[in-house]
Amino acid sequence: MSDLEAVARRAAEAAQAAGADQAEAYAEEDRSREIRVYEGAVESLSDAGGRGVGVRAFIDGRAGHAYGTDLGDEGLRRLASAAVEAARISDPDEYGGLAEDTGATEVEGLHSPELAGWTTEAKVELALEVERAARAHAGISQVEDTVYADGEGTVALVNSEGFAAGFSVSSAHAYASAFAGEGADLMTGLGVGMARDPAALDPAAIGDEAAERALALTGARQPTSRRCPVVLDSFVAASFIGFIGAMVSADAVQRGRSLFAGREGEEVADPAFVLSDDGAHPEGLASAPFDGEGSATRRTALIEEGRLRTYLFDARTARKAGRATTANARRGSYRAQPSVGTSNLLLEPGSRSLAELVAEAGEGLLVTDVAGLHSGVNPVSGTFSVGAEGRLIENGELGSPVREITIASDLVGMLRAVRAVGSEARWVPFGGSVKAPPLLVGEMSVSGS
Repeated sequence: MSDLEAVARRAAEAAQAAGADQAEAYAEEDRSREIRVYEGAVESLSDAGGRGVGVRAFIDGRAGHAYGTDLGDEGLRRLASAAVEAARISDPDEYGGLAEDTGATEVEGLHSPELAGWTTEAKVELALEVERAARAHAGISQVEDTVYADGEGTVALVNSEGFAAGFSVSSAHAYASAFAGEGADLMTGLGVGMARDPAALDPAAIGDEAAERALALTGARQPTSRRCPVVLDSFVAASFIGFIGAMVSADAVQRGRSLFAGREGEEVADPAFVLSDDGAHPEGLASAPFDGEGSATRRTALIEEGRLRTYLFDARTARKAGRATTANARRGSYRAQPSVGTSNLLLEPGSRSLAELVAEAGEGLLVTDVAGLHSGVNPVSGTFSVGAEGRLIENGELGSPVREITIASDLVGMLRAVRAVGSEARWVPFGGSVKAPPLLVGEMSVSGS
């Protein structure tokens, strides 16, 4: 048994000793580092870590939660007593309690031992290389917000029903924002890379991507309004997918805050749009052997053959719906109680390259960035109107860059209008952990001048 698992076990036992009918302890230890560079020098460097445990106690349908960082026996007893006292004064919840469906899925490669071999100097050099690669492009006027960050952590979960398990994870990412043009014509491009350790990052590719995305928008102007085919690149597709993932949460559905409420089994998308949530995907940075309640992670089909197959459930929402959990109880840290959330959202790639999607669009728009997505989408109706920028598509080829435009539709209408899915899927940190290819939408409203 690991040290952290032993801490969780003592905390859960202390809660039962204090009077809990059921108890659960979630212990966590993590460390994160971040390096920011600017104009060839380190701008800031941080190295932070923490260790703590959260305890949930259940008494006669009432739940209490408490957390702390004192992991000694007396500290755990105080913490457990606080959780029990909170349960005694809370409102009863007929659907509350521990998950009945518990277990762990074997997921390889969650933690990379390579991370420990990287010195701070080597990580600084990686960040500097990202910046140098972006600055090397003619036409780039500035590179800001160049960041390398990594983290590693260990989690242990123990409950009074016999579940006890733990795992370790690591991650590393780098990104840069590059600027092309001057003054009012300044345009921005983002480059990003994600992996389990820095050795798997390509700093030159990240810097090149930031510069190329900015340069592609140089001289952008506002086009005339139109209705036309729209290609969403992977960044933009991932943002929409992340929003869709939030709307298939059973909690959002049960609260009446989702456009998908009451639509299970209905046709909501073109058959080319195949979406799943997979908490056990070996490449996914949100992957784990079990979720925040100890249920074994798995793949859950969300949209297949154009139909909404299911919602995402944790134990509580599953009981309320008379269903089984999909192992989608998520925790931000030991300080938080579990709630429904996505793990890794995966849009199944198609067979067409981005160039082929552009050619198929004929006359339309390639969208490379959107602004205000979460404030611009109505979660109940699904209607949206968001700011965007990108490139016109003229005669099946990329044309003039455009900005100060608005794209509008409704999410279900957009999904039903999908005409093709790109073949080049990538992990994008927008909307959670999302792996998305580009999308061709048959028609959308584009507002310009």
